[in-house]
Amino acid sequence: MRAVLTWRDKAEHCINDIAFKPDGTQLILAAGSRLLVYDTSDGTLLQPLKGHKDTVYCVAYAKDGKRLLWVSILYNGKRFASGSADKSVIIWTSKLEGILKYTHNDAIQCVSYNPITHQLASCSSSDFGLWSPEQKSVSKHKSSSKIICCSWTNDGQYLALGMFNGIISIRNKNGEEKVKIERPGGSLSPIWSICWNPSREERNDILAVADWGQKVSFYQLSGKQDGVRLGTVGEQNSWVWTCQAKPDSNYVVVGCQDGTISFYQLIFSTVHGLYKDRYAYRDSMTDVIVQHLITEQKVRIKCKELVKKIAIYRNRLAIQLPEKILIYELYSEDSSDMHYRVKEKIIKKFECNLLVVCANHIILCQEKRLQCLSFSGVKEREWQMESLIRYIKVIGGPPGREGLLVGLKNGQILKIFVDNLFAIVLLKQATAVRCLDMSASRKKLAVVDENDTCLVYDIDTKELLFQEPNANSVAWNTQCEDMLCFSGGGYLNIKASTFPVHRQKLQGFVVGYNGSKIFCLHVFSISAVEVPQSAPMYQYLDRKLFKEAYQIACLGVTDTDWRELAMEALEGLDFETAKKAFIRVQDLRYLELISSIEERKKRGETNNDLFLADVFSYQGKFHEAAKLYKRSGHENLALEMYTDLCMFEYAKDFLGSGDPKETKMLITKQADWARNIKEPKAAVEMYISAGEHVKAIEICGDHGWVDMLIDIARKLDKAEREPLLLCATYLKKLDSPGYAAETYLKMGDLKALVQLHVETQRWDEAFALGEKHPEFKDDIYVPYAQWLAENDRFEEAQKAFHKAGRQREAVQVLEQLTNNAVAESRFNDAAYYYWMLSMQCLDIAQADPAQKDTMLGKFYHFQRLAELYHGYHAIHRHTEDPFSVHRPETLFNISRFLLHSLPKDTPSGISKVKILFTLAKQSKALGAYRLARHAYDKLRGLYIPARFQKSIELGTLTIRAKPFHDSEELVPLCYRCSTNNPLLNNLGNVCINCRQPFIFSASSYDVLHLVEFYLEEGITDEEAISLIDLEVLRPKRDDRQLEIANNSSQILRLVETKDSMGDEDPFTAKLSFEQGGSEFVPVVVSRLVLRSMSRRDVLIKRWPPPLRWQYFRSLLPDASITMCPSCFQMFHSEDYELLVLQHGCCPYCRRCKDDPGP
Repeated sequence: MRAVLTWRDKAEHCINDIAFKPDGTQLILAAGSRLLVYDTSDGTLLQPLKGHKDTVYCVAYAKDGKRLLWVSILYNGKRFASGSADKSVIIWTSKLEGILKYTHNDAIQCVSYNPITHQLASCSSSDFGLWSPEQKSVSKHKSSSKIICCSWTNDGQYLALGMFNGIISIRNKNGEEKVKIERPGGSLSPIWSICWNPSREERNDILAVADWGQKVSFYQLSGKQDGVRLGTVGEQNSWVWTCQAKPDSNYVVVGCQDGTISFYQLIFSTVHGLYKDRYAYRDSMTDVIVQHLITEQKVRIKCKELVKKIAIYRNRLAIQLPEKILIYELYSEDSSDMHYRVKEKIIKKFECNLLVVCANHIILCQEKRLQCLSFSGVKEREWQMESLIRYIKVIGGPPGREGLLVGLKNGQILKIFVDNLFAIVLLKQATAVRCLDMSASRKKLAVVDENDTCLVYDIDTKELLFQEPNANSVAWNTQCEDMLCFSGGGYLNIKASTFPVHRQKLQGFVVGYNGSKIFCLHVFSISAVEVPQSAPMYQYLDRKLFKEAYQIACLGVTDTDWRELAMEALEGLDFETAKKAFIRVQDLRYLELISSIEERKKRGETNNDLFLADVFSYQGKFHEAAKLYKRSGHENLALEMYTDLCMFEYAKDFLGSGDPKETKMLITKQADWARNIKEPKAAVEMYISAGEHVKAIEICGDHGWVDMLIDIARKLDKAEREPLLLCATYLKKLDSPGYAAETYLKMGDLKALVQLHVETQRWDEAFALGEKHPEFKDDIYVPYAQWLAENDRFEEAQKAFHKAGRQREAVQVLEQLTNNAVAESRFNDAAYYYWMLSMQCLDIAQADPAQKDTMLGKFYHFQRLAELYHGYHAIHRHTEDPFSVHRPETLFNISRFLLHSLPKDTPSGISKVKILFTLAKQSKALGAYRLARHAYDKLRGLYIPARFQKSIELGTLTIRAKPFHDSEELVPLCYRCSTNNPLLNNLGNVCINCRQPFIFSASSYDVLHLVEFYLEEGITDEEAISLIDLEVLRPKRDDRQLEIANNSSQILRLVETKDSMGDEDPFTAKLSFEQGGSEFVPVVVSRLVLRSMSRRDVLIKRWPPPLRWQYFRSLLPDASITMCPSCFQMFHSEDYELLVLQHGCCPYCRRCKDDPGP
């Protein structure tokens, strides 16, 4: 730091105080009883101001702070205040006009403006006042001592008062004391000057204090801290009474007791060091900041002394202080590490012009002499130069053997190794060296001389390679041997090899060049400028130097430049460089092209014209590519290229009058193109003209053009099966089965025609075709049956399955439907399906003698299941639905019927709990208390669902209160032997006495007054019917009962005697059997007995073969019974008629009332 006197003037009186206008253009001095206004640029006295009657002690200018709007309007700009021994304070405008005046009781010692609110503090010998424009009066506060100086903090929150008794009082904006600092000197060291630090970047406010004892102290609110003396600004012949720094500049003004005014400029030299991407520089005179130019990381090293020199090299940092040199090193070898620690301290004062640090040494430069010192301060080596040393730089090397590049004023350039006493002269030029740098390979040397010329030499031959004017600094690119940059005249110049210089505007000095980053020092800061290397890259490309251009591009160019390099290299057939460039821009399309060309080259292809043609076609240069294809003898590739690009006119021109096959191929591709661009009709016409009927049909079919499909189908020859078949398929899809059938007939494909009728459910046409061609019977009737089954037309489906001979499928379909009905608790449907299955099995037994026994077994099994599910349907509805549609007697009868009929393995879906629960409820309701108690007891041994649990428990308790007997009205009667049977029969649904099976009504499940009888051997069904239909009068009979026993059964035979027949009827004769002691004896009738029967009293189940007919005699002719002619179930006639009216069909087999019987 050095001070240069700018101007000096002398007033008549002592300079008591100085204040700068905030913009720095004017200087206000308090001298005698006047204020003097100076122009700071040249020291001209602009105007003296008179307003005070006595000596002016102080002056203060309001800063450019956050002033209130109305204050700004009131005073029309900036203002300043002055205080005098006449006890008054005057406020002046920037136009040098006094606008306000107020007084204190004593002489005014100092004034100061709050930098934020512009509140004015004025201090006298006995008090201090606070005034602001919005106040009508001055707020005054007493002081215990004379106030000599005052200063506001930057944020305007606190005011420091320096007093004659040596005390510093810190007060808030309201005048209240917050901190009191008592100095050791007390009243012997009055506080003469006080000031807060002006920098707002500091976290803590620092107060500088100067006392009468010539001491300067620094305080924080938390305590005292030390200061560092940096240097002398200027020597004066009289006491310095006041000084001020010009705002935002490096100028200082000093006022003396003898009236002298001195205006100095402080010049701070740049203290810094650079090594590759690390830059170290001095900050705040006592700190060193190390900046990583790539990552922008910064680290501050506080030295607390004046930093004189800085040197940086690799992981070393040297800092010269006034009395020592500190050597720092990095904590780690990481290139991004920014943590430094002290390695060595050399406690010694050195005087040098330049400082350089190496791995194990420091180099001091003093005029013509270089000294090499170890880190312990021992001088190891010294070099004496012929001329002044102008430039020195470390150029690397092993630790302890680094090389130095030295430039002298006489133009000599030397290379010195720190472990060698002898310097090596690289070259000598006529002009003085100003700056120099060596290339990365150490083969070239760039020198900037005192004439601002950049000269580049070959170190080995000492030859001057080239020179460029207007240079003040130079740097080689550390990553590229042939690139350097130099600055000068406000421009940055980049030069590659021997190409012309590329120039762009740049302020500052070039100090480094790494890749695409240029490090530029401007004033006191260094910055990394990202410079695209596009210009030098294109210079290499112009000369087809692709590899060199790629090296330049690697330093940093735009994506567009990379693509241009890739294209140029590709056209120059430098596939290696092109591949690297395309990888950089991630262009997979061109990388595939290069890969394919490389593969072809490996296979032995050497035709560069063909390779270049492929390149041109990828680049869109199609005509050039076609010419090269033709020249290389590959016209077909050119034709392919044009057709792929849909350039059909160019393709036709290229083809001329060529091969018809190629013309057809061209039309086909043109049609493909028309299809892709959504011109289907044009594509169809082109396909037809090219003979591509299949593609034409596909387009017509996809667009639903039925008329065009018909037209194409009619024009096609019947031998062209593939397009005809496709036509028929599309016509079928487009709901035009008639035209599809026409096409199939044209082809003669009857099977496809049958399939068409089946798929479109045109059954009449299918049946007609089946009559003419019986071989398609299965193809017609099987799908027809499936369709009928899917539409719940099971009878028709069965007939269709029979017609197709698919009896197994018919059974399987019905079984599946039955299982589904059971699983879904549709037990009425399940009963119906089981009945259907039984009849289906009977039909199979009739048609196939081989399966007769199996099918008859299934018939009886399915008949039983149908009866069970039909009855259980009412039980399920009663337990699940909230309301019952059946009478209690019916539910009672059904429950008993099911319990007597259920096999050991209960059929799926049937719940014994529900049956017993229903029986218990209805028995209790009808008076069968004994049976109800038995049912509840049975329920206790079963798993009961939770919803029935409470009802069953309650019923079990309440039934105990009922008598232990059943109502006699409910006891079933055997109409054959007139025996009363128990309500719960261990033998099942047969009489306990005669073992005669009971016949139940299929609706109310009452025991019907029917007795089954059998025909005597030798009587056919036809004869029996004819005998019954005779309706002759019944003569008196004297029949005898004859019981014939054989090994298998007992038969009751009615035999007539020689006498005429008596009045007895074999059906009314009571048979005396002991209960449970005899086997069942069927009733067998003879011709005479048959002749005596009335047709109205006989019901016949006319089963188809191989089953026999069943005959039943009604014992109560007046009670009418109806039998369904389809399922042969018996009903009370009234019940049957009501159910048929309700449902429109038989409730069991669902035969409609209008359908004829079997």
